Amino acid sequence: MTAEGAVISVERDIIEQSGTIRNILSDVGSSDKPIPVPNVSGPILSKIIEYCRHHRNDPGRRQPKESSTLEESDSSDAVIQRAIEQMDEFDHQFCRVDQGTLFDIILAANFLDIQPLLDLAGYTVANMMKGKSVEEIRSTFNIKNDFSPEEEEEIMKENAWCEN
Repeated sequence: MTAEGAVISVERDIIEQSGTIRNILSDVGSSDKPIPVPNVSGPILSKIIEYCRHHRNDPGRRQPKESSTLEESDSSDAVIQRAIEQMDEFDHQFCRVDQGTLFDIILAANFLDIQPLLDLAGYTVANMMKGKSVEEIRSTFNIKNDFSPEEEEEIMKENAWCEN
């Protein structure tokens, strides 16, 4: 049941890609009663279901996080590169939405515990920031600069090492 109270019927193997829903189902068992997802609107839930349907046969989609641990030797760059390689055209197109929808997808994926979708959406946001200056990022995401000029200058001095 969505934030608006709409009931959306979904196949169990689809919705079990959500760790949150999987845990609820394991606690209460099968039921004909709708599972409330008050933090997710109908349109966003429909979009997430579309994503889950597309990935329904992907290996490991319904496993708890603990069973998909990373190798100790894996660098974050290697993990990111593998994730990018696993993306298909659907994934590339899926997050081509307005910022409000993208951020709603991130919030819903986090609430529903759908890590691959959260990773995809986070990767999309990271690409939106890549190569931009602080001012451009603020403009892109409508972030108000609440630092005084003195505070901003101090921060820039402290972080000069990480500039190009």
